[in-house]
Amino acid sequence: MTGELSVWGGVGECDLTEANDMLRVAPALSSVALALAGCMAIAGAAMAAAPCPVNQDQLAKALKASVKPSGGPGNGGLDNNEWAAVVARDGSVCAIAFSGSKPEDQWLGSRAIAVEKANTANALSLDKMALSTANLYAGAQPGGFLYGLEATNPPAVDLLYAGDSATYGSASDPLVGKHPGGVVVFGGGLALYGDQGVVGGLGASGDSSCADHNIAWRIRQGLGLDHVPAGMSPGNNDAIIYDMLPDKTSASGYGHPWCKGSEAQIAEQIHAGFVPLWAKAMK
Repeated sequence: MTGELSVWGGVGECDLTEANDMLRVAPALSSVALALAGCMAIAGAAMAAAPCPVNQDQLAKALKASVKPSGGPGNGGLDNNEWAAVVARDGSVCAIAFSGSKPEDQWLGSRAIAVEKANTANALSLDKMALSTANLYAGAQPGGFLYGLEATNPPAVDLLYAGDSATYGSASDPLVGKHPGGVVVFGGGLALYGDQGVVGGLGASGDSSCADHNIAWRIRQGLGLDHVPAGMSPGNNDAIIYDMLPDKTSASGYGHPWCKGSEAQIAEQIHAGFVPLWAKAMK
C-alpha cells in the first residue's frame, strides 16, 4: 500500500511495507503509530518548500507603487491596474497581488499570465545569468533558436482556475503553494536576485507586454531583489532590447518588438530597456 505526494522535482512515497519492516525491529511499538510516524516523516521531507523571497503584503505594496492607477508612475502603455505574482526558486507560487481594489479591476486573465511569466523567468535564469521573458521573444519565433519553447511546459489549467475566485490575489489565493508551470515569451517576467543568486521569479501582467516589463522592473527594484549579475542586454542585465529588424528577426537574438505607446522611452529612462540608435531612427 503506497501513498504518493506529487512535488517539484520528484515524488515522495510512503510505503507501508517499510513500516512493517520497522515493526519487526521494534515490536513493542504500536503498529498503527509506527506506520503513521514513518509516513509523516517521509511526507514531510517531500513537501518541504523553497522559501518565498517576499510576502503578499510586500508584493502588493511594491506593485501599487509601480502603476499609475494606484498612485505610481505611468509606464507608457494603457496604464491599467495590474496583477503581480512571485514564485519561489522551486517554481511554487508563493505570493499574488493586484493593484486595484478588487480582482475585477484588472484583466482577469492576467492573474494566470503573471504566474506563468514568474515561472518562466525563474526557470530560465541562473545564479550568474538572467533572462527576462522579454529576452525570449525573438528566439521563440518560427526559425528561432528557441522555437517551440512555449509548448515545453504547458500550464496546469486545473490549478490556475481552482478555488474561490473571491480569494484571488490575497494571501490565501488558492495558487499559493502550487506548481502551475507555464511559459511566456513576451515582456513582464523577471528573475529575482538576492546577494547570492536567484531566489525566485516575478511576473507582472495587465497592460501591454512592454509596459508589463517596465512595471516588473519597478517592482523588483522596490523589493530590493535586483542584484542581477549578468544578462543579454548591452547593460549586462535582463533589460528589454528593442532591436527587431524589418524582417522580424532580432539583431542581438534576444530582442522584443515595440509596443504602440511610450514604453520604450520609459524603459530607457528607468534603465529597464535598450534601444539602438538605428532602431530609434527607424521609428
